[in-house]
Amino acid sequence: MRWMVALAAVIVLAVLGAAASHVGVLQYLFGVVIPYLALGVFVVGFIVRVLQWTKIPVPFRIPTTCGQQTSLPFLKGQELDNPHTTPGVIARMALEVFLFRSLLRNTRTEVRQTEDGPKVVYNSNLWLWGFGLAFHYAFLIIVIRHLRFFAEPVPFFVAWTEWVDGILKIGVPVLYLTDIAIIGAVSYLFVRRVLDARLRYISLPGDYFPLFLILAIALTGAAMRYLPMSRVNVEAVKDLGMSLITLKALGGVPADPIGMMFYVHFFLVCCLVAYFPMSKLMHMGGVFLSPTRNLANNNRTVRHINPWELEAHPHTYAEYEDEFRPVMAKCGLPLDKPLPEEE
Repeated sequence: MRWMVALAAVIVLAVLGAAASHVGVLQYLFGVVIPYLALGVFVVGFIVRVLQWTKIPVPFRIPTTCGQQTSLPFLKGQELDNPHTTPGVIARMALEVFLFRSLLRNTRTEVRQTEDGPKVVYNSNLWLWGFGLAFHYAFLIIVIRHLRFFAEPVPFFVAWTEWVDGILKIGVPVLYLTDIAIIGAVSYLFVRRVLDARLRYISLPGDYFPLFLILAIALTGAAMRYLPMSRVNVEAVKDLGMSLITLKALGGVPADPIGMMFYVHFFLVCCLVAYFPMSKLMHMGGVFLSPTRNLANNNRTVRHINPWELEAHPHTYAEYEDEFRPVMAKCGLPLDKPLPEEE
């Protein structure tokens, strides 16, 4: 039922986008106002989340260690798995950001029944790493390809990216490899979350919603390109994109009709952009602020002093006795100083 709630929410959003294509006032709302609001929410939300993370104190070095720490000369340290220098941290972060190295090293633990009884078995999770990597790079390439709608002339790297993406030259229009990759990767991530009982148990509607939202964006985008019945006016889309960048869209949307599927696709993209800072998708920025990744493990070579450690004010035994002398006397405890007669 959790994934059904998320799916129903995405369907409602798609219906709202479809309704906007038939009403002139809604076209301006969904084509101009909502995109600007979504971008504003994204920028402000992203900055706020990052500032909140930067204010969290990290008084100690707590990097995740997956190898031998550098210590004595005859012990070989693992610079990538347990870096103790800044260059090592940068290399580790680069592998994490571009290759998802920690996900590649992820292991799957299972309890299998053998002839000798239950046995714990550790396996790699290469499928998750492969589809996760494919999803992120496909998403990146798709974003780069869409820059042609917001720039004139089209940057050279955008044209080069499109050529590489459609290098197989399949069909007319040319089939983009990233369209297949992102749909297949998101489908795998959803099926994995549903079929794995343990993962399904801890999954919430907020875990399914981004998957369905991105899948709907990919499917509507592919429909506009490959299905004749869903084709849109590309020139009008380009005009709208350029007018949004130059702020000319505030005067109104292009007069030429664009198409229903575009408004569905564009509204879902705006929802994703606005939802991004409030979701787990913020790991895109959070990975750089994670103290388990961005700190060098040099605890054996550098002394780290707790910045919160306040100056201690010792309470001597003489002061203690002066404070509790009457009570100590009633309990029969020995006193260094006699109890005054008036007490």
